[in-house]
Amino acid sequence: MPDKKIAAYNIEDLRRLAQIRVPKGIFEFVDRGSEDEVALRNNRSAFERIKMVPNTLIDVSKRTQAINLFGHDIKMPIAIAPTGVAGLMWYQGELALAKAAAAAGIPFTLATGSMTAMETIAAEAPGRLWFQLYMWPDRSLSHALVERARVAGFEALVVTVDGVVPGNREYNLRNGFTMPFSYSRRNIVDVLRHPRWMFSVLGRYMANDGLPRYENYPTELKNRITAAPVGRGMLRNDSLTWEDLRELRRRWPHTLIVKGIMTPADALRALECGADSIVVSNHGGRNLDSTRAPIDVLPTIADSVRERMTVLMDSGVRRGSDVVKALALGAKAVLVGRPTLYGTAVNGEAGAAHAIGIFREEIDRMMAHMGCRSVAELDRQRVWAPHLQSGRPGALPGTVFDELVHHVADQAVEYPEI
Repeated sequence: MPDKKIAAYNIEDLRRLAQIRVPKGIFEFVDRGSEDEVALRNNRSAFERIKMVPNTLIDVSKRTQAINLFGHDIKMPIAIAPTGVAGLMWYQGELALAKAAAAAGIPFTLATGSMTAMETIAAEAPGRLWFQLYMWPDRSLSHALVERARVAGFEALVVTVDGVVPGNREYNLRNGFTMPFSYSRRNIVDVLRHPRWMFSVLGRYMANDGLPRYENYPTELKNRITAAPVGRGMLRNDSLTWEDLRELRRRWPHTLIVKGIMTPADALRALECGADSIVVSNHGGRNLDSTRAPIDVLPTIADSVRERMTVLMDSGVRRGSDVVKALALGAKAVLVGRPTLYGTAVNGEAGAAHAIGIFREEIDRMMAHMGCRSVAELDRQRVWAPHLQSGRPGALPGTVFDELVHHVADQAVEYPEI
């Protein structure tokens, strides 16, 4: 159940509270997209175009959200996406978020650029732990990081492939926030306007370990990194190829997930390289602007790989109804990023748990209205959208209502008087 002490009844309420509690530079890094934010807006509008198909007079009194994912039982069909600045939303925010995920019985993904070491997460928040990897230019250092994650006990490796260069997020330059953290006139004023954050987050880092840094970077890389706008200080590798993915498959003995797939062709290549799963994602609209919404391309990608690999999805998810739509269109589970970051900013572990609880209640309510007793019953018969009619690009084959609409349209062409 959501925490009644937190005056937030949906994710947007948590977002507004987070906006008040953290400096503008940090909030905008989390909240905004890239360039003109076309993809960011389209991610939401794409969900809004899809409608539910309710089913009535079905006994749903014993409905459950539990699913089996990669051989493990999880309590609801969501996982926490990798979000590298959780540690700036709250002191050791990654740890707070990981603990909330473990308590909820869902996976937590630790980002390469997190500010809490993976060993700390594994020791203090044992649960379903995944590790997200950005490949560095020195591949040997990345391979050593992968081995470190294996030894620490992480059970899935999430390789992000849509971030070979940083997204063009001009507001980060205007706001003056950098990682590793450094002082400028602009961000000092921003911090002073948020004294609660200054003392409870930045002050605690200063009192304990010093300014927050990328704690999963090896020492030789930490010492070479100079302060840069948040997101641009992380090392990236623009020479990645499918052979790099094959090499990771050879080195990683557990579940291998490829995040950032947006076409059936790339999904099939990932399958050929030995990936167990893909995440259909446009990075939440934070990298390449004007991309299609992942929810729009999800059905064709799911059809291309069918049951040969597990399809996950993220980007633009703000409601339990969004999760249900994605499940109906072919996703096995959905990753959420910003919503739980908002919760973490509001009240650490309790705030993150509150965000997860909101999703739990909303998913449960949607399943009841749609006459679904289990996640397995969520299929394409349960949703409809004009841009996903059968027989057209991005079709949803087999939807009875779509077939009827298509039939009527055909008749209208043949008989103009209709």
